[in-house]
Amino acid sequence: MVKAVEVTNLRKVFGNVVAVDDISFEVEEGEIFGLVGPNGAGKTTTLRILATLLRPTSGSVKIFGRDVVKECDEVRKLIAYLPEEAGAYRYLTGYEYLRFMAKVYGYGEEVIEEGVRLAGLGDAIHRYVGTYSKGMKRRLQVARTLMVRPKLAIMDEPTSGLDVIHAVYVRDIIKNYVKKYGITVIVSSHNMLEVEYLCDRIALLSRGRIVAIGDPKELISKYDAKNLEELFVKVVGRATE
Repeated sequence: MVKAVEVTNLRKVFGNVVAVDDISFEVEEGEIFGLVGPNGAGKTTTLRILATLLRPTSGSVKIFGRDVVKECDEVRKLIAYLPEEAGAYRYLTGYEYLRFMAKVYGYGEEVIEEGVRLAGLGDAIHRYVGTYSKGMKRRLQVARTLMVRPKLAIMDEPTSGLDVIHAVYVRDIIKNYVKKYGITVIVSSHNMLEVEYLCDRIALLSRGRIVAIGDPKELISKYDAKNLEELFVKVVGRATE
């Protein structure tokens, strides 16, 4: 059976900096897989390679059996990517922005209405994006990522900078959408509560390498940690010594 994601001996070098250092992992279809690590661990670089925005220095990445370098056009038809600092056109209304993104992906009105429902902005969907709070913008971005029902959604810090209410709303959208439609998600996050709630499995990264991988609860037990935060400090701290 073809894996949703297959990363094999992936390495990415920028000049003298090794951002991703020979990592390998697989993601099953319908799974929420988390990349967890401190700043500079290689999470965003890995996600950008998966999203076909960066070419690996060496190694390979396959999305549903398609190579992200050799078959990048085919991969792009299967994925939706949400960067950490995703922007939206401030002089479009929320609805106009969703309509624009639906056209980019080649979808019609039914997808736009799905995006409106996911964003949950009420009448504010017809206001200009430039008037939105950060939380409203993020909800709009999450909606445009999921509304096209990609086979793989790649989400970099989906709740970055959000207050508790907005963060919970976004997490629930992701969790429920995966359960309802069986899409696959790879997510990065610094929020350990979020990771533990969302992810079926995680990979802990430090200095471009995977230092632990598995079910969050099993890893907590394995390393005799009280919670995911303590696990993170134990494993990542040990790797950086």
